[in-house]
Amino acid sequence: MRSKWLIPLALAAAAATTIIAPAAAHHSFAMFDMTKDVSATGTVTEFRWTNPHAWLHLDVADASGTTANWAIEMTSPNNLIAGGWRRSSLKIGDKVNVQFHPLINGKKGGSLDKVTLANGTVLQNK
Repeated sequence: MRSKWLIPLALAAAAATTIIAPAAAHHSFAMFDMTKDVSATGTVTEFRWTNPHAWLHLDVADASGTTANWAIEMTSPNNLIAGGWRRSSLKIGDKVNVQFHPLINGKKGGSLDKVTLANGTVLQNK
């Protein structure tokens, strides 16, 4: 005999899977090469203190002197605050060194590991 709850339970399970799957995919690091650490020095052009992730944009010159704008993804502002960051930690025009995990597609960007400010202060992406 079938339970009258079987179909509603199956529908609820399907709905939960539909909601949870995109959330889990959002937090994937699949787009970054987490086995590589890259370092670059540049000038901050934008620092977005936004949820769910903060962003750092900086102009970086290559060996030939050509400048490109890099987009570095960070953790959430809540996590950054816990790690000592403030909304005012980076300002446009600041010279910084960043260490990050590069994008696997080779584009100019990555996932931040840490920033070293001109005064030597190191801010981790935790």
